[in-house]
Amino acid sequence: MLKLFSRFAVAVLLLLPLSLPAQADVHNGLAIDPMTCLECHDNVVSAETFAASVHGRNACTSCHTDITDLDAHMMGEQVPGPAQCVRCHKQETAEHFASVHMLVGIGCADCHHDIHSHQYWQGDKNIANDKCTECHWDSWEVYNESIHGQGVARGNMDSAACFDCHNLHRIEEVGDHEDFENRLFHTTVCLDCHADQDMMARNNVNTVAVSTFMSSYHGKTWRLGYPELVAGCADCHSSHGVLNHTDPRASTHQDNLVATCGACHPGATPLFVQFYSHGDMTDRENYPILYWTFVAMTSLLVSVFAVFWVHTLLWMFRGFVENREKRAALIRGEVPHHIPEAHKIYRRFNRLHIFLHLLVIISFLGLSLTGLPLKFAGQPWARLLMEFFGGAHNAALIHRWCAVITFVYFGASLVMSWNFLFVRKDIPGNPLQRLFGPDSLFPNLRDVRDVTGMFRWFLFLGPKPVFERWTYWEKFDFLAVFWGMIAIGGSGLMLWFPEFFGGFLPGWAFNVATIVHSDEALLATGFIFTVHFFNTHGRPEKFPMDFVIFNGEINKEEFIEERLDQWKRYEEMGITEQYVKEKPSGVLYDFILKTFGFIALFTGIGLVFLMIYAFMTTGFH
Repeated sequence: MLKLFSRFAVAVLLLLPLSLPAQADVHNGLAIDPMTCLECHDNVVSAETFAASVHGRNACTSCHTDITDLDAHMMGEQVPGPAQCVRCHKQETAEHFASVHMLVGIGCADCHHDIHSHQYWQGDKNIANDKCTECHWDSWEVYNESIHGQGVARGNMDSAACFDCHNLHRIEEVGDHEDFENRLFHTTVCLDCHADQDMMARNNVNTVAVSTFMSSYHGKTWRLGYPELVAGCADCHSSHGVLNHTDPRASTHQDNLVATCGACHPGATPLFVQFYSHGDMTDRENYPILYWTFVAMTSLLVSVFAVFWVHTLLWMFRGFVENREKRAALIRGEVPHHIPEAHKIYRRFNRLHIFLHLLVIISFLGLSLTGLPLKFAGQPWARLLMEFFGGAHNAALIHRWCAVITFVYFGASLVMSWNFLFVRKDIPGNPLQRLFGPDSLFPNLRDVRDVTGMFRWFLFLGPKPVFERWTYWEKFDFLAVFWGMIAIGGSGLMLWFPEFFGGFLPGWAFNVATIVHSDEALLATGFIFTVHFFNTHGRPEKFPMDFVIFNGEINKEEFIEERLDQWKRYEEMGITEQYVKEKPSGVLYDFILKTFGFIALFTGIGLVFLMIYAFMTTGFH
């Protein structure tokens, strides 16, 4: 009733000037009265309709500003041009000026052609959709059948309307399908709503869709700033025709998944499309395979780090105390046991060992530097690393080349192991005796005694043990390569060649492979850059670097102090002098290799700090 009364009052005010001379206000220097205009232009709009519109409080000349003289206008000397909407609608005009509509000549009145009768839309998305429909009928027919279109039609204003994705006035050109902006758009507009947890909850929409996408390879590459390299939301769900996955017409319906996935993965099979696109590894009820894989890998990480970090901390403290004890003994004038020719050089590693270790360092650092940014895609430093490599595409190439190098040195280790067990003539015993013998990197009962002796020394309960050719931590490092190749290498090959493996493995195997590859790689990098670096370079007796792996040399004093049992065995066998190295490595060689070693060392330590920062700010996954 109040609204009707207000409209009536406005109409009365507009009609009052009819009782006055038509041009009285003009002759008095005032603005032209709207009713004066309507006397001639009643075919354009009625007074009642105009008064009830959003522009009802404006005079005609508020928009038609070039009509300043009514007599001149009536004689045809002043003809109104297009209305200048910018005078009132500055923001909307600015947005429209940069839009694709402006580029193709679509002005304000082309959409707002009912300008004299235009009503407040009051947030009703159906009104906005109807405007778009006037030109984009082909898209409307698809959209109208979609979940979003049906939702708006039912009055659900949370459902996506045209302008939710394309904006109201800043309509941007979609562009080439492969273009960066286009690929970014096809996911960004979906996240605007689907990342809103409150909106999704009140509409009973899966609230983990965004988080699971972001934790996938596609989502992480998108977050790193390379959406053109991966599938976005619209690639799987389509843009205008988003339907429930139970609808046979939906691109995500089970019967259509081969075609949908095949758009990016040629040769996709029904097995391949069993992949969990939004599988949540923390959801035990719906994704038990992923959940238990996640639990198993997390347990492995926690247990390995717990044991070896405790081992490292105990060793660090005990080594510090031992160094102080040695220094105090020297101050007291106590000379340690004399070793004749203490600095005589012996060969511990040959050139092949050194070369393979260099391959390990190069490939491992390459894999870490290109893999960790993907693991922690939400971190600012991850984007910087990707930009350093020239983009995600280059990083992927480097990662795969380093993987090839990894397979090369792993293959070499297999050949060397076969040669050690079955071919070499200088090692006594049959293959089984060699496998558990002192020259083997395979664990044996002696390692149990060495571990016990080491912990007794840590706790000041016994002397520091001496070792044979290989210590228990060196054997662990070697065997970790085999486990790593099964876990990281196997899962990596699956993710590298999904179409091939998808021909005979169910798609959810790729979800499992992703968890295993990611967590095992995290275990490897964390272990190498903390535990291994300490065992080889950081412990007090080796700090700042043990150079033996780069030149293969060990002096007699170090040989006897650390590997006394190996020395005694070689002496009994009479082969000690076979390992004497007459000439040490050259100055230039040492300088280059030590520089390389320290670069590798500091790179690893730097990555450790970046990982710690990532854990503190974004969590484990």
